[in-house]
Amino acid sequence: MRINLSQPTKWKLEYAVFRVIICVIQLLTIKQCAAMSRGFAWLATDIIKFRKRVIRENLIAVYPNLSDATVRKNTLDMWYHLVMMVCEIIHVPRKVHDTNWRRYVTIPTKKEMTERLIDYRPLVGVSGHFGNFEMAGYVIGLLGMPSYSVARALDNPYLDRFVNNFREMNGQYILPKDGSAAAVQHHLAEGNILTLLGDQHAGTKGCWINFLGRPAACHKAIALFTLDGQAPMMVSYCKHTDEPMKFEIGCTGVADPLDLPNELRDVTALTQWYNDRMGDAIHICPSQYWWLHKRWKEKPVRQTKRIREAQAA
Repeated sequence: MRINLSQPTKWKLEYAVFRVIICVIQLLTIKQCAAMSRGFAWLATDIIKFRKRVIRENLIAVYPNLSDATVRKNTLDMWYHLVMMVCEIIHVPRKVHDTNWRRYVTIPTKKEMTERLIDYRPLVGVSGHFGNFEMAGYVIGLLGMPSYSVARALDNPYLDRFVNNFREMNGQYILPKDGSAAAVQHHLAEGNILTLLGDQHAGTKGCWINFLGRPAACHKAIALFTLDGQAPMMVSYCKHTDEPMKFEIGCTGVADPLDLPNELRDVTALTQWYNDRMGDAIHICPSQYWWLHKRWKEKPVRQTKRIREAQAA
C-alpha cells in the first residue's frame, strides 16, 4: 500500500532521521568517524556508484592523463573528505573553542589574513566547494570577526535551520541568495566581511571564464563588490591535513582596489583572477574538491569560442 505524505511531513521525517544520525556520530570518536567515512566512501564509489559518471567526466576533463586507478582514488578521497566534513560540523561545537583552536587549525598566511580581516574597510572573502569551507567561517567568527555569507536555503526548512544555527553560532550570519542585494550593499558600506562561494554556476547569462581549464559561468556581482564597492577581495581555502579534525586555512591571493593593476579593473578579468586563485588551492589537493558538484553546465557556443580565442591569443 502506497502512503502519500504531505511535503511538511516528509521534511519532518527527513529531519528526524538526520537527528538520529547526528546522535550516532556524536557517540563516535573522531578516529571512528574517519573509519566510517572511509567505509561510506567505498560504498559511494564502488557499490552505489553515486554520480560516478559526473565525477569521472569532471576529473578527466581537468586532468586528462589520469589513469582509472587514480580516478578511483580521487573519487574515494573526495567522498571521504565530504563525509568527514559532516562529521566535523557535528563535533566542532563541542571540541573547538576560542582557547584551543590552535590545536586543530594552522594558518600559514596568518599575518596577511589578519591584516585584511581587521581592516576598517569591507572585505569580500571568496572560496569554493573545497575541503571543509564551513570550518573557515566558524573559526573567523570564533576569533571575534563576524561575517555575512550569501547562501541558498536548503529545500528542507528544518535542515536549513540546523545548518544555519551552526553557521551563526560564532557570528557568521546568513543572507538569502535571492533578494539580499540591499542587505549586501549595507554590510559592505558598514565595513563588514562578506563571504561567498565563488564556484556556483550562474547560468548562461553569467560571466563566462575558464575554471580549471573549462568554460564556466560566474556571478558578476562578486567582482562588482570589489570594483564598485572598493572592498578588497581575498581568496581563501580551508583544507584537511593528514589527521582527522585538523585543518589548514590559507589565502591564495588578495585583490585590493587601491592598488589593483589596470588589467584587473574589469569584471571578466577579475572574475578570471579569483577563479585561478581557487584553482591554485585545488591543484595542490585535487581530491578535496567536490567533483560531484555540477560546476560546468551549459556551454553557449559564442562564449566558448570567445574564451578559446582569448586563450590562443
